[in-house]
Amino acid sequence: MDIRKIIDMALAEDLGPGDITTSMLISDDVTAKGVITAEEDIVLAGMMIAEEVFKRLDPDVVFERLAGDGDSIKSGAVVAVIHGRGKALLTGERGALNFLQRLSGIATLSRRYAEVIKGLPVRIVDTRKTTPGLRSLEKYAVRVGGCRNHRYGLFDGILIKENHIALTSGMMDATAIAKAKAPHTLKVEVEAKTVAEVKDAVKGGADIIMLDNMDISMMRDAVKVIRDYKEKVIVIEASGGMRLERVRDVASTGVDIISVGALTHSAPWVNISMDMEKQ
Repeated sequence: MDIRKIIDMALAEDLGPGDITTSMLISDDVTAKGVITAEEDIVLAGMMIAEEVFKRLDPDVVFERLAGDGDSIKSGAVVAVIHGRGKALLTGERGALNFLQRLSGIATLSRRYAEVIKGLPVRIVDTRKTTPGLRSLEKYAVRVGGCRNHRYGLFDGILIKENHIALTSGMMDATAIAKAKAPHTLKVEVEAKTVAEVKDAVKGGADIIMLDNMDISMMRDAVKVIRDYKEKVIVIEASGGMRLERVRDVASTGVDIISVGALTHSAPWVNISMDMEKQ
């Protein structure tokens, strides 16, 4: 979705027919300075979104960035100073902070995951478990934090999951059909919950096999089955319950990719504040 549309929806949701309090108290000629501060250690993300929120309300606003997306920010550090019409700063404050707090929260958690597997030949990727309407921004924040994106939606990757299997004639057939119909530019990924399902996915011709909700022991067995298949290289993905304290053990099993829904669906908002003064 166009970022401007996302911002306009956020402003419309908050503003409605007008900012009652601000219109009562603040005249059009009042100018103000706003200072945005990190209230905890964070990885910053969403600065361009915050700036655009204020510019939608006051095109002449001056948004001075003192830090950029991807920067590690210490608690108490000022990340931006804003100058503009007081009404615009007051009306845009909550929306701008909402974007900053949400996206920085995702970037901060993503950085922690990236650091845990540092030095290992494995990638951490996100999932489609995102806030409706905000997927493009949340996946951007994942990249800012140092992790990678999985498929964006249902249109840019073939992933056969258990409910697809339930409505077809079985994993092997479903995989073979997808391989036969898929364009040469798309790989076929299959979700497997057991070693037996892994074997069927291999026989069906899967290009990528997702090991879903397996314990470490079963995962090692599944990786061996896949690596022992000599006809082609199959990419191995692990998914399900990928808590921060577990991912390095998972990485040690020999998988190539670890998908973590928590990067977006469980990232806590970080504390970022904005203080204003009249100028």
